[in-house]
Formats: sequence, C-alpha cells, structure tokens
Amino acid sequence: MPPWTRRLGWMAVIWTASVLALGVFAMLMHLLMAAAGMAG
Repeated sequence: MPPWTRRLGWMAVIWTASVLALGVFAMLMHLLMAAAGMAG
C-alpha cells in the first residue's frame, strides 16, 4: 500500500470524527438553548 493511502485514511478518520463532534456539540447547544427558553 502506498504511503499516501494511509495518510488519506487518517485524514478521513479525523474529518469524520470532527464532523461528528461538531454535530454533537450543535445538538447540545440547541438543547441548552431550548431549556433556557431562547430557541423556539
């Protein structure tokens, strides 16, 4: 396996993890805002 495929795989893993983390963070923020009565 060429070295760049490994790097691409790691980039994909890190990208997926960051996207998931952002989604969870946004969901938590929305829930907090809804609990505080700021978001309709």
